[in-house]
Formats: sequence, structure tokens, C-alpha cells
Amino acid sequence: MDFNKKDAANLEQLLESLIKMVGKANHTVDSLQKRVGQLECLIMEEQLENREKGLIRIHSKYPHQRSNSKNNPIHIS
Repeated sequence: MDFNKKDAANLEQLLESLIKMVGKANHTVDSLQKRVGQLECLIMEEQLENREKGLIRIHSKYPHQRSNSKNNPIHIS
């Protein structure tokens, strides 16, 4: 397969564009991961504060059913 200078230049531009696109996508993923990490930390801090205050949240695994049945376990967090 013979490539001329025009084809080589087009291929180079295509590769540069692809590298830029991947870099932007990686930056976006990194930013989202940072935000998720911040939210996880805030949730853990809130749970710790609630435990220290003696606040216990009780929620059923099956929120639309009555939780007093033996078939519906209650989870305490």
C-alpha cells in the first residue's frame, strides 16, 4: 500500500484528533471519580456523626411492604 504525503498528513491529523478526544474523556472520568470520592466521604462522615449522636436509621429491604413479616428482614445501619 502506497501512501503519499497527503495521506500521511491526513492520518497524522486523525491520530492527533483521536489523542485529544481520549485525553478529554480521561479528564472527564477523572473529574467524575473525584466527585464520587467526595460524595462517599461526606456520606461516611454523616453516618459516623449519626452513630455518635445515637441516631440509627432503620430501613427495610422491601420498602413497599410491611416490615413486620418474617419474610422481610430489617436492615439497621
